[in-house]
Amino acid sequence: MAGNALIIACGALARELVEIRKRNGWEHLKIQCLPANLHHSPAKIPAAVDEMIARFRDEVEHIYVAYGDCGTSGELDRVLEKHGVERIPGEHCFEFFPGKSVFDALAEEELGTFYLTDFLVRQFEHMVVKSLGMDRHPELKDLYFGNYKRLVYLIQNESAALSDKARAHAEYLGLEYEERHTGFEPVEAVLKEQVVQWRN
Repeated sequence: MAGNALIIACGALARELVEIRKRNGWEHLKIQCLPANLHHSPAKIPAAVDEMIARFRDEVEHIYVAYGDCGTSGELDRVLEKHGVERIPGEHCFEFFPGKSVFDALAEEELGTFYLTDFLVRQFEHMVVKSLGMDRHPELKDLYFGNYKRLVYLIQNESAALSDKARAHAEYLGLEYEERHTGFEPVEAVLKEQVVQWRN
C-alpha cells in the first residue's frame, strides 16, 4: 500500500516504538517485532530479518530495521544491502535509547558495563537469568558476568518500581548500580528523519 511504512524491530524495542508512534500520530507506520531472545543467538538475526523483509516487501512502500549489528558481525548489513533497507546506527540496540554519543561515553567510562532498559528490567528473570541457565546453574553467573563492573539502567519511563527492580538485578549480579534517564528523544530523533523521508 503506497505511503505505508514498516519498522522491523527487535522485540526489546516494541513497547517504546509503539508509544512513539502513538504520540506522533504516525498512523501510516506499521511495526513488526522479532523475538527479543534472538539476541542470545545473533547468527539467526540476519535470516529472520531477511524473511520478514521478503514477507512485507510488496505490502509497504518503505521498510526500516530497528536493530544494531547486535553481534551479527556484519551479516545483518549484508542482508539489508541486498534489499536496499537501512537500520539504526550502532553496534547494539541499546545505543538507540541514549544516542550514540552518550552510549560511547558510557562505554569509555567503563567498558565492563551491562545495560538494562525498561524492557530488560521487566523481563530480567526470563531474558537473563533463565535464558543463560543461571537459575539451574548459579555458578554460571561468575562465568558470564565476572568481567563486568557495573550495571547501568537506561530509563525510558521514570518508575520507582522499575528502579527498585533494576537495583535488585545489579545486586544479584554483584555489580555497581547506576541510572541514566534517556527518555524517548534520541529514538524519536532517528525515526523522525525516516518519517520525514517517507512522507515526501
